[in-house]
Amino acid sequence: MKCLWALASVLAIPALVKGDVYFKDTFDDDSWQSRWLQSKHDPGYGNFTVSPGTFFGDEKASRALQTTRDARYYAISAPFERELDNKGKTLVVQYAVKFERGANCAGGYLKILPPGIDPNDFHGETPYNIMFGPDICGPNRKVHLILNYKGKNHMVKTPSYPALDQLSHLYTLILHPNQTYEVLIDNEEAGAGSLIDDFDFLPPQKIKDPNVEKPEDWDERETIPDPDDFKPGDWDDEPEEIPDPDDPPPSWWDEVTDGEWYRSLMANPLWKGEWEPRQIPNPKYNGTWIHPEIDNPDYYFDTEIYAYKSAYVAFELWQVTAGSLFDDILITDSVEEARTFAEETFVKKRLPEWEAKERMEEAERERIRQEREQEKKGAEGGKNGDKKTSHEEL
Repeated sequence: MKCLWALASVLAIPALVKGDVYFKDTFDDDSWQSRWLQSKHDPGYGNFTVSPGTFFGDEKASRALQTTRDARYYAISAPFERELDNKGKTLVVQYAVKFERGANCAGGYLKILPPGIDPNDFHGETPYNIMFGPDICGPNRKVHLILNYKGKNHMVKTPSYPALDQLSHLYTLILHPNQTYEVLIDNEEAGAGSLIDDFDFLPPQKIKDPNVEKPEDWDERETIPDPDDFKPGDWDDEPEEIPDPDDPPPSWWDEVTDGEWYRSLMANPLWKGEWEPRQIPNPKYNGTWIHPEIDNPDYYFDTEIYAYKSAYVAFELWQVTAGSLFDDILITDSVEEARTFAEETFVKKRLPEWEAKERMEEAERERIRQEREQEKKGAEGGKNGDKKTSHEEL
């Protein structure tokens, strides 16, 4: 697995230069309310809050944007510090997701929106540049990577698989100016490839020649029935099923009162099956016809598929199971900046969070053990009371 540390060497000198940050939020204080706007498109939308969750290491550092009610749509957005045009630049989208209550059906992806949208009316049909992140609902589990190109959304052909536990996980998308991409989960490569090969952005270079059709007499049959092979005259003499000789009527059966006894049917061992003539090589076999191709007159190449003008980060989600947390959001043009930010936030909090979860689960196991112990003592006390009463009656 390739780590984020290694990406600097892939990008050579530009990756070593500290880049620009267009958006960063750790939700460590209440200033988030001045940046994030919950959409008013639908009064039924669920509300976001900020919380560290139920298990965490550092309470302040673990504060995160959180969904609050089950079975709700959610829509919220925040503007970049300044508009981003990543033409000629690397684009890095990074954030942490924690499905604390499990994700039996919960979206956890974010969207990067273009300038000019109305945050108050943001909803599922609002145009976006990028949709990225985990989406888990029953057996349908994927890391969405959907990129908009000329007004149409294109999903990566082979999506990555998300983490499925209740801990925080870091999702990173990197778009390179050389038209390649990388998806990292917890700083390890989960997917990578070419925007040209892994998406259907561009028309095909070749198309089937519309002026050519398969000849009517083209024969693609490798074998044909032997015209000199005939079905034997006695082939159909035996039926497919016959009465079972080992199924006599029961001893109490009376044909006068009960009627004629019909034996159950069984497969006839003498039945030969449906007759088919033997096959011989087809002397007129032409092979599989392949439609000739020509250059597609509508084909074009675009060297700037990766490039977007972006102005907002947003979450537009459906969550059957709410309580998901979103933290440490970063939009930058530097892989090095993203690596450093991940170390200062996600990496630093990861072990304490796991330890807190272990303590919480151990406390829950101890609570259940004590409850069962009390139930056992209560049951034993009831039995002793019954014995004492019985003895006194005697």
